Amino acid sequence: MIGNLASHWNYLAVIVLMMVGLYIMISGGNLVKKVMGMNVFQTAVILLYVSMGNVAGGTAPILVEGSEQVLYSNPLPHVLMLTAIVVGVASAAVGLALVVRINEAYGTIEEDEIAVLDRDEDRAEATRSAE
Repeated sequence: MIGNLASHWNYLAVIVLMMVGLYIMISGGNLVKKVMGMNVFQTAVILLYVSMGNVAGGTAPILVEGSEQVLYSNPLPHVLMLTAIVVGVASAAVGLALVVRINEAYGTIEEDEIAVLDRDEDRAEATRSAE
């Protein structure tokens, strides 16, 4: 059991990172922490795909004349994860920009405080329209 776990340490790291990222996202109301939790979770997914794309004893899929090596690593998961990294950085930037705008509009980045302020604003608007 221990030997098998030691050979698959990367999958254990993926599980730990996913759980940490998920906990950060759902535990608190701070919007910056939620964006960072999303990034930790995304890092775990990227690590999972790169780990699955690795082949023990495999080489880069470059054909060399006279080579009899037939075991190649699949480059597709790695290429897809490069794209995922770019998308993740862009989504983090957009998320943090939205947090800045929310902070400017409400004066806070806590979810519960924003909900209270939003509810109060809706009530005030409803009473103004009723009059």
